[in-house]
Amino acid sequence: MAFVEKRQDVNLRTEGNQMEQYAIKGGNPLVGEVEIAGAKNAALPIFAAAAMTDETVYIDNIPDVRDIDVMLNALSVTGVMVKRVGRHRVMVNGGNVHNLTVDSEGCKKIRGSYYLLGAFLGKYKCAEVVLPGGCDIGSRAVDQHLKGFRALGAEVVIEHGLIKARAEHLRGSHIYMDKVSVGATINVMMAATLAEGMTIIENCAKEPHVVDVASFLNSCGANIKGAGTDVIRIRGVARLHGTDYAIIPDQIEAGTFMFAAAVTKGDVTVKNVIPKHLESVTAKLLEIGCEVEEADDCIRVVATKPPMHTQVRTLPYPGFPTDMQPQITVALALARGTSIVTESIFENRFKYVEELVRMGADIKVEGGDTAIISGVPRYTGASITVPDLRGGAALVIAALAAEGFTMVDNVKYVERGYEDFHIKLQGLGAQIELVETEKDFQKFKLKVG
Repeated sequence: MAFVEKRQDVNLRTEGNQMEQYAIKGGNPLVGEVEIAGAKNAALPIFAAAAMTDETVYIDNIPDVRDIDVMLNALSVTGVMVKRVGRHRVMVNGGNVHNLTVDSEGCKKIRGSYYLLGAFLGKYKCAEVVLPGGCDIGSRAVDQHLKGFRALGAEVVIEHGLIKARAEHLRGSHIYMDKVSVGATINVMMAATLAEGMTIIENCAKEPHVVDVASFLNSCGANIKGAGTDVIRIRGVARLHGTDYAIIPDQIEAGTFMFAAAVTKGDVTVKNVIPKHLESVTAKLLEIGCEVEEADDCIRVVATKPPMHTQVRTLPYPGFPTDMQPQITVALALARGTSIVTESIFENRFKYVEELVRMGADIKVEGGDTAIISGVPRYTGASITVPDLRGGAALVIAALAAEGFTMVDNVKYVERGYEDFHIKLQGLGAQIELVETEKDFQKFKLKVG
């Protein structure tokens, strides 16, 4: 079968020229309710998994963010039919795939593109995907992915910037992950879904989005048990069928708004969440002195006084998430006393600290993985640049608490993972706008006073 690249004419948004700066006047406590979108980190692999059946799949509760657009465009280039049937609902049909090489420029920018390896290897026994990108927060090796594919019987090489995998047959295997890896767990699980026999994956990642991908595949006819535990068992099936599935809420977006309440001395209720997924975040908020109230699908965070100091170490789920590390650091930099934040997942995740110091924070990073934070009474506005997605969101939170005006540059990173971020913040009383030029910034300053 020859696979020739042919771009489909699909109705998808491209990145285009977007405004790249937030103008912010800090000092307002955030107060009110905010609706949390679907989880980007679940949506990306679920889109890949949706291409594993020839039948139509409907996926609901997708976040409307840039990374999603890149992934949907990547799918369309392979021949997968993709159609938005609403802002948060997409139809996917993988019945006419004609190109198993995914190497677009857009895919180099997001980590999630590598999920097409597991999906296409499982379905077609062949896949070629560009080495993934995403935020520059440290090395994210693909060795555990390749180890898993090889254990299933695939030959895997890296050539010309592409990961190339193919197999005559995929057969179930017993695989022990040397390191807990969300991406490898999901990728190998997808490939094993259509392999012959039983696959057992040990030392699995347990994150909610791993469970969500397994639940999606099971709704398509897969036989996966144990997702959310250390051991996942997959009995291969011959084929998958269509389904209609809703993605889980985004725990990182929810946690970001929860810490925004803590930093701005606000009162914020995050709605459309699964409180169980946020237990480690809730525990730290209580530890630093916030009031937290939980209901079935919402959490309220109230902060009436400066945060208290503490220690944090990022860990795989159910530990404190690496994607929440910048947000808690912003809170602890305003705490009385000294706090220590240790990053154990990625080695380059403190790039935002330099920008936070511009705003008055007293933070020293030692050994690349430990931040020693001496609390200061306040932040002050400054001109700052976003280094990555989560660091960018944390800097915006800091600006909302700061005295005076802040210009936040390079906000395209934030828009990769947060839907309507500035609009949701405006709904909570924040003085924040998207601007394009210095002139726009001056107009903003005159308007808000």
